[in-house]
Amino acid sequence: MGTGWLPRTNSGARAGGGRDPARRRQVAPGTAGTAERWAAAEAERSAGFRCTSALPARLRPAQRCPPRPAMRPPAPSALGLLLLLLLPPPPPPAEAAKKATPCKRCRELVRKFNQGMVDTAKKNFGGGNTAWEEKSLSKYEFSEVRLLEITESLCGSSDFECHSLLEEHEEHLEAWWLQLKKEYPDLFEWFCVKTLKVCCSPGTYGPDCLACDESCKTCTGPTSRDCGQCAVGWLQEDGACVDVDECAAETPPCSDQQYCENVNGSFMCEECDSTCVGCTGKGPGHCKECIPGYTKESGQCADIDECAGAEKVCTRQDENCYNTPGSYVCVCPEGFEDTEDACVRTQTPGGQVTEEDPTQPPPHEDL
Repeated sequence: MGTGWLPRTNSGARAGGGRDPARRRQVAPGTAGTAERWAAAEAERSAGFRCTSALPARLRPAQRCPPRPAMRPPAPSALGLLLLLLLPPPPPPAEAAKKATPCKRCRELVRKFNQGMVDTAKKNFGGGNTAWEEKSLSKYEFSEVRLLEITESLCGSSDFECHSLLEEHEEHLEAWWLQLKKEYPDLFEWFCVKTLKVCCSPGTYGPDCLACDESCKTCTGPTSRDCGQCAVGWLQEDGACVDVDECAAETPPCSDQQYCENVNGSFMCEECDSTCVGCTGKGPGHCKECIPGYTKESGQCADIDECAGAEKVCTRQDENCYNTPGSYVCVCPEGFEDTEDACVRTQTPGGQVTEEDPTQPPPHEDL
């Protein structure tokens, strides 16, 4: 060999001779790249997987990766579970979500207190000698012992709000029980409305306790459509409280000689006109019938003038007829003496007969 000849090495051979450990094996023509593919497959197996889409196609081992299965739709049960997870949670119940208002808590405390009064109404001190107890300890009905028994039963063991309200206002309840109960018998009105001012009186609404419409017993606003309950004499109709016309009842609420006048929420019985026998309204024009001595003229009961009739009603000689409302009177004129058959002229002490006009009516007291 010539001295100029050097052995051919890979470009990655280390200086100083010898074979490079990283030197690739020579392959036959037509098989280039096969070793690379096998090396890539071996790397996948050593990493714990056989097929991956991350490898380039030229490095994937031939016929090693099975075809990827087609996508299948999720099962109905799985789809339903997925929808349940995606849907928002249902809102909490109204009662649980809405916290009790101070008025509601106060009203409930008063309700339990009143129930406690009912439950202890027939009890006594329990000593067996009621007469001595009432003489020495005052009556159980108004005693602090009874008050204590009532208050101990007001709140449940886990009712924190009730215990808190009772502890805060126990002195008010004691003052009402011992001193104010007779003056203010309605505990709710005194305790919740006037003292704590957390509730409105019936017939009012809102934080300022404004008056309800007259048609409402309870309400949430100012109109007849805001009524929670209609007042007496009113009836719920088409979403509003409307007046009940008591006068239109099949059985009239007033007597025969009265007429019914409807007013908002009630009615009034008014007396008929004096000329009526029964009536439907005020005045002689609303008479059902006329009393004797009156007759219907132009729709009204009018007096009959018996003295103006064709037939004479006063039949004695010189007797005068005077019409009165509903009747008439027959009297002798002044200067005449009343006898059974006639009016006889009287004589003066001087023997002269008095001259009087028999057509003039007698004094009012003679009628």
